[in-house]
Amino acid sequence: MTKSTLLDQLNWRYATKKMDATKVVPQDKLDVIIEAIRMTPTSSGTQPFELIVVTNPDTLAEIQKAAGDQAQITDGSHLLVFAAWDNYTDDRIDEVTDLNVAARGDLPMLNAYYDNLKSNYVPRDAEVNYAHAARQAYIALGVALVAAAEQQVDSTPMEGFDPSKVDEILDLSERGLRSVILLPLGYRDASGDWLLPMKKVRKSAETMVSYVA
Repeated sequence: MTKSTLLDQLNWRYATKKMDATKVVPQDKLDVIIEAIRMTPTSSGTQPFELIVVTNPDTLAEIQKAAGDQAQITDGSHLLVFAAWDNYTDDRIDEVTDLNVAARGDLPMLNAYYDNLKSNYVPRDAEVNYAHAARQAYIALGVALVAAAEQQVDSTPMEGFDPSKVDEILDLSERGLRSVILLPLGYRDASGDWLLPMKKVRKSAETMVSYVA
């Protein structure tokens, strides 16, 4: 069997509209996807988001109601919720500094770098900081989509939900988090997904790519 390339995997994946509720993503594949998310690059290495993996049927049903009754949430075997920090704080940035010091040593440049980060980020409006953190979560989403495709696991990124309701369901506000995007994982139902047989549509490279030499 010929090993598929990254482009093969990206051509294989699509935003799955109907998942087979009888199939469960194996733990080893889920672990790879989660580890890829953990390894995602983020601004200044802050990783200003958390990942909530939901499998509880009652919780999934509640989230589904907050997401326009999209069936993938309950038909998929796992729901990944990307939740960004609601703000940057001294304590949160200090934790990042401590991680760096533990791994790289107590270098003056590390402390100076993150002290400068605190002086720039902490005074900003909380909504500005949340928006910045949410953009980091979107980087992780992109990595998750590629990792899922590499594992031949179907996924559907979802913005169509009420974040305040999902935050309430998962008690995110108490943790200083706000839900950003949902990603159900599972396996396509080939007999029930109207999008599966359709050709993938993307702009041509000539249309969307320009070069400055």
